[in-house]
Amino acid sequence: MSKMENIRDIAIIAHVDHGKTTLVDQLLKQSGIFRQNENVAERVMDSNDLERERGITILSKNTAVMYNGVKINIVDTPGHADFGGEVERILMMVDGVLLLVDAFEGCMPQTRFVLKKALGLGKKPLVVVNKIDRPGARPEEVVDEVLDLFIELGADEDQLEFPVVYASGRDGFASLDPHVPGTDMKPLFEKIIEEIPAPEGDPEAGLQLLFSNIDYDDYVGRIGIGRVERGSVKTGQTVTLCSSLSDATKNVKITKLYQFEGLKRVECESATVGDLVCVSGIADLNIGETVCSPDCVEPLPFVKIDEPTVSMNFMVNNSPFAGREGKFVTSRNIRDRLFKEVETNVAMRVEETDSADTFKVSGRGELHLSILIEQMRRQNYEFQVSRPQVITKMIDGVMCEPIEYLMIEVPDSYVGAVMEKLGSRKAELINMGTRESGITHIEFRIPARGLMGYRPEFLTDTNGNGIMNHVFDGYEPYKGEIITRHQGSLIAHETGETVAYGLFQAQDRGRLFVGPGVPVYEGMIVGASPKAEDITVNVCKKKHITNTRASGSDDALKLTPPTNLSLEQCLEFIADDELVEVTPKSIRMRKMILSKELRMKKAFKK
Repeated sequence: MSKMENIRDIAIIAHVDHGKTTLVDQLLKQSGIFRQNENVAERVMDSNDLERERGITILSKNTAVMYNGVKINIVDTPGHADFGGEVERILMMVDGVLLLVDAFEGCMPQTRFVLKKALGLGKKPLVVVNKIDRPGARPEEVVDEVLDLFIELGADEDQLEFPVVYASGRDGFASLDPHVPGTDMKPLFEKIIEEIPAPEGDPEAGLQLLFSNIDYDDYVGRIGIGRVERGSVKTGQTVTLCSSLSDATKNVKITKLYQFEGLKRVECESATVGDLVCVSGIADLNIGETVCSPDCVEPLPFVKIDEPTVSMNFMVNNSPFAGREGKFVTSRNIRDRLFKEVETNVAMRVEETDSADTFKVSGRGELHLSILIEQMRRQNYEFQVSRPQVITKMIDGVMCEPIEYLMIEVPDSYVGAVMEKLGSRKAELINMGTRESGITHIEFRIPARGLMGYRPEFLTDTNGNGIMNHVFDGYEPYKGEIITRHQGSLIAHETGETVAYGLFQAQDRGRLFVGPGVPVYEGMIVGASPKAEDITVNVCKKKHITNTRASGSDDALKLTPPTNLSLEQCLEFIADDELVEVTPKSIRMRKMILSKELRMKKAFKK
């Protein structure tokens, strides 16, 4: 076994918003990857539109920087637990992890989730306390918190001796002392080379290349991304592809080989142990498969990916407005798109149902599924989705449901309201503490069902001052019924266009979601009722013309501005008998049964 001293492979793990993508920007800039006059976007790693809008990383990205003749391959991982399927695969490609923690917020549940996976796989950690320039930063306390977390997660003695670097990604410096700001990122580069082990393997032995990720290109098809674990690989070489699901093997040819340089893929002739490479030319390649030399076929084991916890139905749109705004509307269009998604999104499952127009899609959480819905919507698809449901499973003959680990930070004055709401949702208090700044930190374990639809209530109860984060924590026996929605819907009485007079009459009944001049149809949800039952309102009602002209009676009607719900808010709002209609231009909510008469008949039969 020989060490490849000129290569280091690291993954950056951190909670959402702790600044990992910004830190990578600085590493790229200071390693001289960009030309002096090159115009570089901020958060250059978050390349797709949704990531830039929401400020989160969804897909892992690869980049490479050179420092003093050593190539550092950096993989940026998602911080949201919903993309845990991404994280676990990425850890297979690296030897060490850069754990990034905010100097003010400290450890968060998502940090904990990814770190647990990394420590379990025996990866060497390097802790970076970021944002030390932030007001209220408490770097020493945060390092103690990290140590407590390592102990709690069962780190071995070697992992507990972790090195610490203090940094500010925004200002572009790193330092080994929290009270002495540095001038550049040099201390961090040097610590990476010194502390992260170099890849080991025999470059002369038979090839082993494990694919941990798949990219797709419309011109060359599937591109496998992985690390050479043993031997070396060349363009044009014939190799044996070992299936991850069975013992089947087949010979394939590597058409092209790429390596990462900065943010670009650069074609290369060969690669050896420790190199992260992209391979094109293998038609039906899957994640977790190994390519080996034909004379030495030894597939590598692949990490088991966590099962989905939430499912929802995707259906062909059958509302009265179907087909007006979308380009891809048929069941075949939707089916093809969903099955294409599963090829690269390994934590997602798609199943066909008894109905040809309905597909059951399962994912790691509401965010995981809502990102897919938003992507499809932007690609001109039109469809309907049902309310998200948790996936229960039988364990030793007992019905079990997914449980989430929930961390909440709220000003002290709102603690009572939060505890009361979460108590009714079957949450179990684990830990509670106060911070000097008048903030209470509370930890719960709560059924995933109990969290559905809770975020808008939480923001209302805390006047927008609370922060909540949650992560999947395992399965436990079913906790009993939870009533999560205490309000009904305001439902449009007829098809037409909303009129100010009709809306004025309806706004006394509850909160409206539509303004004047909006096309609606019978059975469409136009607002929320404060009572538990649904109310049908006529928002298309016009004022009858009379010949009376009393002074003042025809003054402009004062309408309360409507509440515009985002896609996530719609998914959280709807009940079991309601759907969200998604088109490239609109998001509408509706009853499954549009006709009021038919709904009443069904309710009566019950």
